[in-house]
Formats: sequence, C-alpha cells, structure tokens
Amino acid sequence: MSASSIGLDDRLQEYLLDVSLHEPEACARLREQTLAMPDANMISSPEQVQLLVLLFKLLDARNGLEIGTFTGYTSLRLTIAMPALKMTCCDLSKEFTDVANQHWRAANVRGRIDLQLAPAQQTLDRLIDEGFEGAFDFAYIDADKTGYKAYVESCLSLVRSGGLITLDNMLWNGSVADPEDSSDDTVALRDVSSWLRGRAQGRFDLSLVPIGDGLTILRKY
Repeated sequence: MSASSIGLDDRLQEYLLDVSLHEPEACARLREQTLAMPDANMISSPEQVQLLVLLFKLLDARNGLEIGTFTGYTSLRLTIAMPALKMTCCDLSKEFTDVANQHWRAANVRGRIDLQLAPAQQTLDRLIDEGFEGAFDFAYIDADKTGYKAYVESCLSLVRSGGLITLDNMLWNGSVADPEDSSDDTVALRDVSSWLRGRAQGRFDLSLVPIGDGLTILRKY
C-alpha cells in the first residue's frame, strides 16, 4: 500500500523520484523484483526509505530495529548507506525473508543483520528481558497494524533517549479518514494515532508526515 506516496498522481510521483531519489543499484534490483510479486504493496516507497536514511544518519545510528521486514528493501538501503549500522529485523515469513537474504548477501551486508523469524512481540519481549533497554538508536515499524500499539510500547523501552520510532502506513491509503471504514486495521491505526497524540507530552515529539502511506515519527525524550 506504500509503493508510492499518498495523494500523488503517477506524473508527480515520477517527477519526485527523478529529482530526488538516490537509490543504490542493489536496492533498485530488489525493489524491481518485489514490485513484480503479488504482495508488492507491502514494500515501503523509495522516497520514504530515503527520508529514513537521512533521519537515521543524523542520529549517527549504530543499532536499528525493524519490525516487519518483508523482502528486506528498507534494511538493505539502511545498511548500505550506513556501514557501521547493525540491524535486528523481525518477521514471520521465511518465503519473503529468503528474498531478503539473497539480496543482503549479494550486497555484503548480511553479516550486519540479525534476522529473527518469530512473532515480533515475542522478540521484543525477549530483548527487554535480556537487558537491551535503550540499546537501539531507532525502530521502524511496518507490520500487522493491530500490533502497533504494543510494538510502540516495547520500542519506547528499547530505543534510547533522543532516538526515533517510526511507523509506516499511518494514513492507510486515506481509509483512516473514512468514517464508513470500520475494518480491524483501519480502526487500529486510528486508535494508535489518537493514543500517541494523547501520550506525546513528556514522552516524545510527534509528527505525521504524508510521505509513502503516511509516516509517523516519534523522537523519544
């Protein structure tokens, strides 16, 4: 649902990419392969991932957490862009992450990626139990929408003060603003946005950016 930015027609999307996108060839190959798959709409848009690269470089990030890896496009771009970065990636699908592994290895970044094939909340709970509070510079959440609230709570423990927590699909192709849409995912995204706004004071800065399918950015105090 976020292969391009919400609200842009094809001509403007093409212009945006033409004038701003700097995508490594290894990432372009993975994106092209992913876009030919039946679940192509699960990939994050390249302009959104490029924004993440910029933001995480500003943090001088060394340890990142990704919840929902799919075919590995985001983690590939991040690890190529930041040679000192190590990623912990959470996903359930061996089928999709086999594609990721192929491209991570081809780009020589596989050794910096710890892939956890398990329910994401199980992995996050284990990291907290093992004492990794504050160990991560950022988290990128792009997984099951009904799990977002719990993922954010865990990430508020795992991400350091001054670090970023980012959430994809927060505009959900406009469905969040449609009062007739009461699907589980749409309701969950509305609820998490309201919940974040209510909890922001004293805990984090918040901005919802209309890039990709809507990117919420939290900066933890």
